[in-house]
Amino acid sequence: MKKILFLLMAALVMLAAGCGPQPAATDGSSAKAYAVITDDLGREVVLPQKPKRIVVTSASFLEPLEAVDGAALVVGRPDSKTKMPDYAKELTSVGKVYQIDAEKVLACEPDLVIVNKGMNEKLVDALESNGIRTLVLDMKSYEDVKREVGILAQVTGAKDKGDKLIADMDAKIQSVKDKIPQDKRRVSVIHSTSQGLTVQLEGSIAGSVAKMLGWENVASGTAPLEKNPDAAPYSLENLVAQNPELIFVTSMGKLDAIKSEMDATMKGSPAWQSVAAVREGRVYYLPQDLFLLSPGIHYPEAVEAMARCVYPEVFAK
Repeated sequence: MKKILFLLMAALVMLAAGCGPQPAATDGSSAKAYAVITDDLGREVVLPQKPKRIVVTSASFLEPLEAVDGAALVVGRPDSKTKMPDYAKELTSVGKVYQIDAEKVLACEPDLVIVNKGMNEKLVDALESNGIRTLVLDMKSYEDVKREVGILAQVTGAKDKGDKLIADMDAKIQSVKDKIPQDKRRVSVIHSTSQGLTVQLEGSIAGSVAKMLGWENVASGTAPLEKNPDAAPYSLENLVAQNPELIFVTSMGKLDAIKSEMDATMKGSPAWQSVAAVREGRVYYLPQDLFLLSPGIHYPEAVEAMARCVYPEVFAK
């Protein structure tokens, strides 16, 4: 009798082991996933299946997503003064790009939120605690954009279209570079806001474009600001010593007012007038739609815009 009871109990244990919840596989979950992506915070993000509802916290992600068949997946986006693709205009707003409303994001019921690095990382913990996966991506430099296009193509499952978009952008940029003289120009990039001036380093949008054109940023190697690794403190004394032959100005605010104020300052200052770029009239104000926030897949247009400032005759043909 005891033997029969023992066998019955053993059978029940085996059945329970087979039918009950199994421990999660330690090495198989990501292998069976739809996609495994390393984002720009260095996190490994596992997507168990293709996302069906995506919210983005930067308008810079909208056009790349459209280019890789992701437009139909986007259900929420931020307000933005930059050009917004038609498909996104009627989508739910989740707030201003610098003030994303977490409640509005949650109300969209997304299964993936694409977060802009440097602006919205504070949302990650709140979203993840609500069971929503996040990808933190950086779209600042051109290399960033190419990497993110590849990642977004992974998300949508349109790798071929991502590869083609990257190849097309590379070709357009090379075409611009082929048109201009291969002189190594010495440039300075100054950013103007209502709070004052800063100097842009190679990691900034304009800095990365100048580098692509083969030009030397005279501020390269300067210690960056504590809270902004892509900018350094402005110093007229340093600018005079560096004596750039070209100055590019990026701005936040009303461009006409900034240009008028800076032109007047330069004209009335002997120190400014001693700088070759100022003395020779080679100070250029870059368009805000391409240089204030990331131009995304419009980087080739940003490269041409900067090159056109210096060599307008080449692009008039």
